[in-house]
Amino acid sequence: MSGKSTIFRKMCAASDAERDAGLTTPPEVERFDDIQYGTHSKWHLLDVYRPKNLRGKLPVIVSFHGGGWVYGDKNVYQFYCMELAKRGFAVVNYSYRLAPEDRYPAPYEDTNEVFRWLLENADNYGFDTDNIFGVGDSAGALGIAIYALIVTDPGYAKNYSFAPPKGLKLRGLGLSCGLYKVKDSRTVTTLRDFLRDEDYPGVLDKLNLIELAGRDFPPCFIMTAVGDFLRGEAPLLEQRLGKVGVKYESKVYGTEDEPLGHVFHCNVRLPEAAQANDDMCAFFRTLISE
Repeated sequence: MSGKSTIFRKMCAASDAERDAGLTTPPEVERFDDIQYGTHSKWHLLDVYRPKNLRGKLPVIVSFHGGGWVYGDKNVYQFYCMELAKRGFAVVNYSYRLAPEDRYPAPYEDTNEVFRWLLENADNYGFDTDNIFGVGDSAGALGIAIYALIVTDPGYAKNYSFAPPKGLKLRGLGLSCGLYKVKDSRTVTTLRDFLRDEDYPGVLDKLNLIELAGRDFPPCFIMTAVGDFLRGEAPLLEQRLGKVGVKYESKVYGTEDEPLGHVFHCNVRLPEAAQANDDMCAFFRTLISE
């Protein structure tokens, strides 16, 4: 692992621990923890969260966590994901293998197994498989978007050795503070730890979302913040989706006086995070098929 990635892991861990200090499971949420979805005993684990006041099948959100491909797991995202569950969704919050120990395309292989597990266990956890949504932020926004390409574009899917589960349809995506123009990757130095030396830089073409998203790409809610260092990525994706005719809604949160920062929406204590998560879930509801 590069020195920069080691520092990045330590910095993120300290910041996330401070952000979530003192938080507990909301009383409105029931949770099912540490469910194994694959063969790896450490990384192939997921949680399911549901609102206690709703029975039966619910639309489901799957969260591809951020962390620059080298950091994070489901525990870091539990409070954010439970906030989404409070808004009337079943939420699948999973860990996946990290770089540099496991490089590209390991997270997409793992994500494919998560969706396979979801479809196979829909009755057990009350998942409405006609209304499946994906969310991700930072590197996770690109992650869930690339997986959506695999699901919606058979030609692109040929780049991978696995096939998406039969019948899987992604109703929409929530993309937050994401990286989308991967060719211009200098802003995310951990990308080099994600890609094998023999793959770099050629594989960047396979991850450059703003040149790959086509007309069958899922509708998107795109959010960023005034103080987000990746703020300039969102307009590039908007332009691409508009060009190919994909429905999207885009919002920028914060002001110049109170700019907010990268992945602000994960800080569930912030009123702006609550608003952003309300807005995303409202967008998803417009897409739900009865």
